[in-house]
Order: sequence, then C-alpha cells, then structure tokens
Amino acid sequence: MREVPLTGGPVELRGALDAEITENGVMPRRLPAWTREQYQNPSVDGVTVMPSGVRLVFRTDARELEFEVLTFTGQLDGDPHPRPTGMLELLVDGVLAGRRRAPLGNVLRMAGPGAEQRLVPGEPGVVRFAGLPVGMKTVELWLPPQTPTELVALRADGDVLPPSPDGRRRWVHHGSSISHCVEADGPTGTWPVVAAALGGVEVINLSQAGNALLDPYVARTIRDMPADLISLKVGINIVGLAAFRLRTFGPAVHGFLDTIRDGHPDTPLLLMSPVSCPALEETPGPTTVGPDGRIIALGDPAQVPAGALSLAVVRAELERIVAVRQARDPHLHHLDGRDLLGPDEVDDLADGVHPTAAAYRRMGERFAAHAFADDGPFR
Repeated sequence: MREVPLTGGPVELRGALDAEITENGVMPRRLPAWTREQYQNPSVDGVTVMPSGVRLVFRTDARELEFEVLTFTGQLDGDPHPRPTGMLELLVDGVLAGRRRAPLGNVLRMAGPGAEQRLVPGEPGVVRFAGLPVGMKTVELWLPPQTPTELVALRADGDVLPPSPDGRRRWVHHGSSISHCVEADGPTGTWPVVAAALGGVEVINLSQAGNALLDPYVARTIRDMPADLISLKVGINIVGLAAFRLRTFGPAVHGFLDTIRDGHPDTPLLLMSPVSCPALEETPGPTTVGPDGRIIALGDPAQVPAGALSLAVVRAELERIVAVRQARDPHLHHLDGRDLLGPDEVDDLADGVHPTAAAYRRMGERFAAHAFADDGPFR
C-alpha cells in the first residue's frame, strides 16, 4: 500500500470551501477560514466542520484503499455511550460500493447541551475498502454529515490520479439542520445529495445546523463562490431562537438576497420556506425540548400581531418578498417547504422537527421533481 498525499496531490476535496491543517492531518471546513472570526457562538464552528456533503474524489486502478481518520463526537455525562459517529460511504463511478462505520476517536464530554466540553482524547482509526473493480475508476469517499472528521492518511495498492473535471452544474444550498441532515442514514442519504444525484448536478451544502440565521458572512461566501444554481431554506432556526421580529426579518432577508445578487445577478435562486413543524406553526419561539425529547414552543401566540414570528408568518413573508422582487429579478423563485414535507407527514418528525432518514430521501426526490423539472426553476 502506498501513501497518497491528501493536499497538494491528486486527491480533490469537494463540498468543503477550506481545509485546516491540523496536528494529525486535514480538517475540512464548509465555510472559508476568514468567516471564523465572525462567529458569535462556538456552535457555528462545530457545525462548519461537520462534513455534510464533503467527499474526497480521485481516479485510481487500486483494488484496495485504506483511509485513516480521527473523528470527534459528543457524549453527555448521563449517557452510557458517545453519540454514533455515522457512516463513511465509498462510491465507484457514481455507484455505492461500500459503507463503513466511522471509527470512534476523540470524545467531547459535557454535562448537558451547551455546557463546557471536556476532551477525552482518542486515536485515529482505519477503514478499508477491498475488492474494488479492476481498472481505472473514479472514487468518491463521502464523510459522515454529523461527525467532524480529520483526514489523517490515504493509502492505495495502485496508482492514484486527479479526478476528471466535474462538468455538471454547481448547486449551492444553505439551510438549517433540516438541510444539514444529521439524521440521514448516510452521507449520500441527505436530501440535498439525493436531489443533486437525481438532477445531475454537483451540490455544495453550506447548511448550518441550528445556525441558519441570515448571517452576512454566509451571504458573502455564496456571493464570492462559483454557482450555477442557488437555494436558501430560511425560517426554522429564526423562529426557534426568536431571532427576529417581523420588522427586522423582512429587511434581513432582502439584505441577504442583495448580497448574493451582487455576485450572481442572473443565477437561478430558489427561496424556500420551512417544512411542517406543528409546535411552531402558529406559536412563536423560543423553543425547548420536553421530557419526551420533542420540541416545545415557549412563545405567546398573542404576540404574533405585534410582530412575533411563527412559521405561518415566516412563510407568508418569504412568499411576499419573492413576489415583490420578481419584477426586477425574474430568476428568483419561491418554494413552500411544506411541498417537501407537509402537515400530513409530521409523524416522520421523530423529535417534532427533524425528519427521519426515509423522509429525508423523500424530500430529496420531491425537491428534484420540482426544481429540475422541464418547467422548474433549475431546469
């Protein structure tokens, strides 16, 4: 087995906009390093290094590959085991050829959600994929969407060459945890990846679990990167954190769109509202988690006429914003998130907000059927 360089060599890291050189190897980051100094909350850094949609791509005639990785996962003091590390998936010429559980590495212990973290150091682990097809082929190693993963080493028993250029259109998506898809059954089971495969495009998933809050550094990132298609899924985190009132929400959406349009004036842009979430449909946030593990809204519905945001208000405002902008922006489109997961499917929200793995795949199929249809916004 020969060692293959992870940087400066034939391996291409796709789905990440930066790569941090660490003591052990390389940590993919889904936002550029310059954004880091603007994070108001440490959770943003945590979800930025969760590699949803990130994959290593190269060509090889190897029959066997070894990947050495060091993962980071959490564990509450009251839990007997760390959180699952998720799956690594290997695609050969676009077809799933193997799945392996990501090895357990570093564990971040904490008394409760949001509490100070204590590192329990771990060691890198190795996953192997053997019996690969004979001959030169394109290989993609997809990383687990929920688990920060340092890339330590790649070894192969054959030649490794750079991948062919990806001639597909590039779709850039930004959303919340419902687009980050921690609950997916694997990295190719997130709804953006499912939709991209059906639509024949390359996806870059900039979704930030718990942090889709119209942060200006995200808009500037999208403005400055190559993109043939753009979509934004807006609302659930804003309502869940009671982050805006109606007076401030509309201008913030306009400002986010204006920044993106500075770099992509004619790119098809799809603005999406939240999927169904019963707790927040008519009741504002903030939210908490009940004893049954399901989300609870703590806001007062009587405050909605005074400007508090529920999902119903957010959906109406996003639809209004698209309607008023379309006269001068014909490439801006709107999609009601309930077309991806509606009120008759809320049993598929295990905790009242996050879809099941099967529902994520269904969402991807529905998005593709809408967005990539002959008359769709991404046609």
